[in-house]
Amino acid sequence: MLLSAKLAPCFEYPVLEEFWRSSDELGFHAIWDYDHFYGLMEPSGWSFEGWTTLAAMATLTERARIGCMVTGVTYRHPAVLANMAITVDHISGGRLEFGIGAAWHEGEHAGYGLEFPRPGVRVAMLDEALTVIKLLWTEEVASFEGSYYRLNEARCVPKPLQKPHPPIVVGGTQPKMLRVIAKHATEWNAPSQGPEEWAKQSASLDQACAEVGREPKDIRRGVHLFLHPAQEGQIDGLLETLPAYELAGCEHVVLSFYQPPSRAQLARCAELL
Repeated sequence: MLLSAKLAPCFEYPVLEEFWRSSDELGFHAIWDYDHFYGLMEPSGWSFEGWTTLAAMATLTERARIGCMVTGVTYRHPAVLANMAITVDHISGGRLEFGIGAAWHEGEHAGYGLEFPRPGVRVAMLDEALTVIKLLWTEEVASFEGSYYRLNEARCVPKPLQKPHPPIVVGGTQPKMLRVIAKHATEWNAPSQGPEEWAKQSASLDQACAEVGREPKDIRRGVHLFLHPAQEGQIDGLLETLPAYELAGCEHVVLSFYQPPSRAQLARCAELL
């Protein structure tokens, strides 16, 4: 089972840099940030932009894969996002994991004057966006006519270092989202609700794969666990659940820290690698 580390870019830059370097040195499979413009705990808190942060992560790490868990589809046109992702893939030497989802933070949309469609529309936008992005990554010239996005002999050069493109990691649990995941994703990630509930969601993804004609085994299964280093014993308690997730079929655990962990706490997690 793969083990990754995540810290939201909501802390002073030297703190983030120390986390990335330590996670890379300790051997975590990947290091993640997130894609929000308001703070982790409250709107007035710090929040660096996720994709420019990824570019910095790419230069300060050597081995770990990097990604944004997950990019909100409503924040950027998919053609712009496709170019951003290619740039980070090249900067990192082909270590990008492309995380994306249907977005959920209504407050950010309201504050910035961004449209926040109903959930079904956002899922449909995600489906189209992934189609557009994959076309741009793989075709010399791409055209597309959809309900939300259009391309007219569009070019995206250079192409990703990873072939045919970076792994696509999609987060979500609802039925319509699972069908989009079954159609497009290399990996599925779901926020933790306990191993039993996660297993039920994974079984629902199997069904979605059957509906779209995809082999369930072709999609790696992941879970997103939330760690609170400031709470005594919380990390150890959560780590004790990992064997149950593995038995349920989980292949990748993302440890998402709500506060920057100490080197010792991070090393404690890395012992499980």
